[in-house]
Amino acid sequence: MLLTSIPFFREIIIMSFSCGHCGFQNNEVRPAGTIQPKGTYYELRPTCLADLNRQVIKSDTAIVKFIELDLEIPPGRGQLTNVEGLLSGIIDDLELGQAARQDEAPEAFTKVAEIIAKCRSMLAGESFPFRMFVDDPAGNSFITPDLKDGVGKWEKRDYTRTAEQNADLGLVSTTGIDSTETQVSPPQGQLTDGGEIIPDEVYTFPAVCSACMHPCPTHMKMVDIPHFKQVVIMSVACDACGFRSNEVKTGGAIPERGERITLSVQSIVDLSRDILKSETCMIESPELGLTVNAGTLGGRFTTVEGLLTQIRDDLRLQVVSGGDSEVSDDRKKWDDFFSSMDRAISGSMPFTIIMTDPLASSFVQPLTDSPDSDPQLTKENYDRTEEEKDELGLKDMQTEGYGEGA
Repeated sequence: MLLTSIPFFREIIIMSFSCGHCGFQNNEVRPAGTIQPKGTYYELRPTCLADLNRQVIKSDTAIVKFIELDLEIPPGRGQLTNVEGLLSGIIDDLELGQAARQDEAPEAFTKVAEIIAKCRSMLAGESFPFRMFVDDPAGNSFITPDLKDGVGKWEKRDYTRTAEQNADLGLVSTTGIDSTETQVSPPQGQLTDGGEIIPDEVYTFPAVCSACMHPCPTHMKMVDIPHFKQVVIMSVACDACGFRSNEVKTGGAIPERGERITLSVQSIVDLSRDILKSETCMIESPELGLTVNAGTLGGRFTTVEGLLTQIRDDLRLQVVSGGDSEVSDDRKKWDDFFSSMDRAISGSMPFTIIMTDPLASSFVQPLTDSPDSDPQLTKENYDRTEEEKDELGLKDMQTEGYGEGA
């Protein structure tokens, strides 16, 4: 058994077993820590042979799927491998029973042979680009990122586990939590005579923690942002497991076009601007080499400084010391990146923030009376791409005649 640190991730336990009598071998990977507060979803889009060497940690609770193959590796033995190793493992497993399938199930033999051929084509670099993802409810799996990754190549999303996933992980009983434990205080907060929410009034209502399923009140407050719209701030703090969450929800009708906001940060004053990042907003900064995909961090209402600090701190949690020369080179790149982030947060260097939101639900505070007259802030509307429409479900949304028959 070996306890080791994985670059950009955390410590894991590698367990190795080999039998001298029968030749059985087993090399498993297990997380050295605990189950994380949220599940994690990693997606990688390999575009060159070097991407096949990307390190992949698959815990025993994770699902790995190659989308173009429509093939899924179910939860099971934990692995420390790479993309090439996963594809090679699929080929080896499928080839085991091919001789029997050829006689007993010719149709299955043909389909399996096609999958094996596609896997070999991927390994040979003849099928780029393709997509794969690792979905782990326990949050203990990982795909190594690279600073050169562009938009859409490497993506990480945290998500709230379902009650069934919590039960599968052993966090709660399959029969649910006893009713005597779920009693919480009644909803608090006043409404208008018409039963509407009052802005700036804090409302508290009963709920359960998404991480441990114990009783946990949720606090809600509606805030009116000048020159923008009303947003709802949701706050959760669980006393049982320590899980915390602060998110911002925007409402209103879906606009006809998306919006791209560009802010030129020139001084420390600009770092104090209020900024609202919705769940669908992507953030870029060419000077910092920073790209934050939509869905990462969720919705946030903070300042420019606060947003950059949160991004930096979240990335630092994943970056750990490595060992060999290749890891050292990667570590130096990350050190240079964090140095740029530190200078940007302290106001020592100018940079640009580009916020692309297909739902136009993000906002940056202007420093002039009219948002359009701020020379450092520009806004432009753009037509949503087909991919954005598909991800947002706008292609399947029916707003008229939905009550009629199919």
